Amino acid sequence: MTSISPRIALALIGPLLAACMDTTTGAIPASSPPPTRGASASLADFSTVVRRVEPIAERECRTRRPGANCDFRILLDNRLSEPANAYQTLDRNGRPVVVFTRALIAETRNQDELAFVLGHETSHHIEGHIPKTQQSATAGAFILGALASLGGAGQTGVDAAQNIGATIGARRYSKSYELEADRLGTIITIEAGYDPIKGSAYFNRIPDPGNQFLGSHPPNAERIQVVRQTAAAGGY
Repeated sequence: MTSISPRIALALIGPLLAACMDTTTGAIPASSPPPTRGASASLADFSTVVRRVEPIAERECRTRRPGANCDFRILLDNRLSEPANAYQTLDRNGRPVVVFTRALIAETRNQDELAFVLGHETSHHIEGHIPKTQQSATAGAFILGALASLGGAGQTGVDAAQNIGATIGARRYSKSYELEADRLGTIITIEAGYDPIKGSAYFNRIPDPGNQFLGSHPPNAERIQVVRQTAAAGGY
């Protein structure tokens, strides 16, 4: 029986989720002047959105995922070298963390867009996407690693097969996870008093990943359609 290196599945999770989309003293300290395009107003909007969306997301988390850690920590990454991005991860104690970069905040045009992005990212945790992705990555690594071993591959070949299998496993459901987060993110956005249709307009200004094989994100048009359908159904 071939063994699976724990680093294979775990090392993949961070980059996959970081490629997704405390505003207090817990934020990463700034090292450069703030970006242009109404930085002060954008950051004020971000603080307002966090105050309104975070309790809604935590309530949804407690309702939909009993027993999970629902104490979200929302962080601002002030490094101007970081590209526009928002992602959800877990700290060493299992607490859910959502990080926004300054570039992403500067690119948003209103509170609705910020609210939708925050609702989407918190939904990844509520839907349990990190453990699900880890399980898929581990299963993929085991299957291809075992096949390589049975085929007579040496340890180097088995390790390579495990890495490929983990990548395929981790990305197998990534598009559906993004759409799940869009659906629940739409609900959270509505419950927080924002307009998810206006919020999803952010997709119109970012590169469209298309429908790539083993791509991590679905086409932007599909995501916008999911938001519209969920909102039209009253959020449910």
